Amino acid sequence: MTDEPPETTGLHHVTNICTDMEETREFYEDVLGFHTVKMTENYDDPGTPHYYFSPTPAGEPGTVVSYFEYAGQRGVPGGGASHHFALGVEDEDALREWQARLRDSGVRVSGIEDRTYFKSVYTSDPDGLTIEFATRGPGFDVNEDEPGSEFIEAPER
Repeated sequence: MTDEPPETTGLHHVTNICTDMEETREFYEDVLGFHTVKMTENYDDPGTPHYYFSPTPAGEPGTVVSYFEYAGQRGVPGGGASHHFALGVEDEDALREWQARLRDSGVRVSGIEDRTYFKSVYTSDPDGLTIEFATRGPGFDVNEDEPGSEFIEAPER
């Protein structure tokens, strides 16, 4: 075994759990404009629906958000649970467009937050999982001479 791990190509997909697949499908298609690229079952738990959503019709790796449906089983935040995932957008103008789209769809959305390395807005899926929309820049090295070289405390709000 070598000291260096093999390379990865980045995130392939993110899988979440929902309580109502139809409600989740409507949110992804009608509100976010995603495509349902595949409808299968969870191969590790046959009979459990597994849907794949992507902003592209082909659902290329790195663009897919998938869901297992477990009706009546609400998640509990804590260890072992995902906190949120972020979708990338180009710039602050795109964030404003997403804010307007979400509000026009009757979906709650935050104001624009300056996260130092990027700006964001936050919403949630029908089960309450937080979804962030984050700009490309200015980037994670904005306040570092050498990226990853030191711990930086969050600014007080």
